[in-house]
Amino acid sequence: MRIGMMADTYKPHISGITNYIELNKRYLEQAGHDVFVFTFGNEDYPDEEPHIIRSPGLPLMNTGYYFSLQYSRRAKHLLQTMDIVHVHHPFLSGRLALRYCRPLNIPIIFTNHTRYDIYAQTYLPGIPAELSESLLEAYMPDFCAAVNKVISPSPGMATVLRRLKVTAPITIVPNGVELQRFYKSENRSARQHYGLRPNDLLLVYTGRLAPEKNLPFLLKAFRGVCEAIPNAHLLLVGDGPEREKLEEQALESGYGERIHFLGRVPYEDLPHHLAMCDIFVTASVSEVHPLSVIEAMAAGLPVMGIQSVGVGDTVKDGVTGYLSSEDLAAFTARLTRLCLDEPARRHMAEQARKESERYDIRRTTAEMLKHYESLVQESRSHQRGVGFRLRSFLEKFR
Repeated sequence: MRIGMMADTYKPHISGITNYIELNKRYLEQAGHDVFVFTFGNEDYPDEEPHIIRSPGLPLMNTGYYFSLQYSRRAKHLLQTMDIVHVHHPFLSGRLALRYCRPLNIPIIFTNHTRYDIYAQTYLPGIPAELSESLLEAYMPDFCAAVNKVISPSPGMATVLRRLKVTAPITIVPNGVELQRFYKSENRSARQHYGLRPNDLLLVYTGRLAPEKNLPFLLKAFRGVCEAIPNAHLLLVGDGPEREKLEEQALESGYGERIHFLGRVPYEDLPHHLAMCDIFVTASVSEVHPLSVIEAMAAGLPVMGIQSVGVGDTVKDGVTGYLSSEDLAAFTARLTRLCLDEPARRHMAEQARKESERYDIRRTTAEMLKHYESLVQESRSHQRGVGFRLRSFLEKFR
C-alpha cells in the first residue's frame, strides 16, 4: 500500500505530531508499506529517512510552520499516486487533501492531534475565545464531513470535536509509543552527572517549554513542594520559547537551585533521563493524547496531572497517579502527598507500566492499518467508471 502522510510541518521541527508521524512511518514501512510524508519548507534539510516530499512555503515567524496554498507540481502528482492519505493538520494540509485527492476518490483519513480551541486562546490572545471557537465551529464540521474517516486519539478529544459541532462519525485510535525503549530499570547513578544525590526526590517534566503547557503553574506548585520536602528537585527536559521566562520565575521563587533546565535531549536518551526520576509531572490542559505521559508510565513513573482532555483520559486517578483540578492549592497538596507516600508511588509505578501496554505502537499500528485497508478497498469499488478515468486523465495536466 502507498500511504501519504500530510503535515503542515515536519523535521527539523520537534513536536508530538512530528514524533507520531516518524514512528508510525517506520512501523508501517517495516510492515511492507511505502510511506511518503508531504510537508512544507526546509527544502534544504538533509532528511535521513526516505520519501520526505517538501514543497515551498513561507515561514511563519519562528514557529517551525510554513504557509502555502499548494504543493509543487512534483509533490501533487506523487500525492495522487497514493492509495490513501492521512492528514495530520486540518487547515493547510487538510484543504490540499480535499483539493488533490477527493476528485480521484483517494480516501482521506484525518487525525485530530491538537486542541485548536486552546491554542487559539494561547497564541492569539487578542481574539475573544467566543470568536475563535465560532471560527472552529464554522470550519471543523464541514471539513470532518468531507473526509472519509475522522480519528480521535482519545475519548476526551472526541467530546471536544462534538462540542465544535462535528457530526461525522469519530473513531478512537490511541497514538502509539515504542514502549520497549522505555522499559529501563531504575538509574540513580546517572543523577551524579547533574550534581544530584541518590536520595533526592526527582520530579520530571518532558516536552516543549511553551505557553500552552501551563508551566508557570507547575513551577508555583513545585515551590509549595519545596517548602515541605527539602530534597525535592524538578527536572525540565526540553526547550522552547518560554524557557527564559521560566528560568527567571525559578530564580525568583527562591528555589532556583532545585529546578534544573536540561534543555533538549536526543530522543534515544530520554528513557535514561526518565529512569533516574521518581514522579512525572505536568500541568498542561492542552493535550489530546500526551505521548510524554505514556512514555513516563512505560518507564514506571506515577503521573501527577490536571483532570483534562488527554491527561484525564490516560491517567487513572489513584491508580497510575493523581489528577487534580486546575487549582494551585489542590494541585500542590496532591503532588506533595504523592512525594511523601513512597509505598503509594511504588504501587502506582507498577500499575502505570502495565497500563502503558495499551499504547504499544505495534498494537496501534495494526489497528490503524485495518482502517486504511477498509477505506482503500471501499474506494477501489468507486474507481472503475468512465467518469473516474476521465478525471484521472485530466488531473495529469493540471
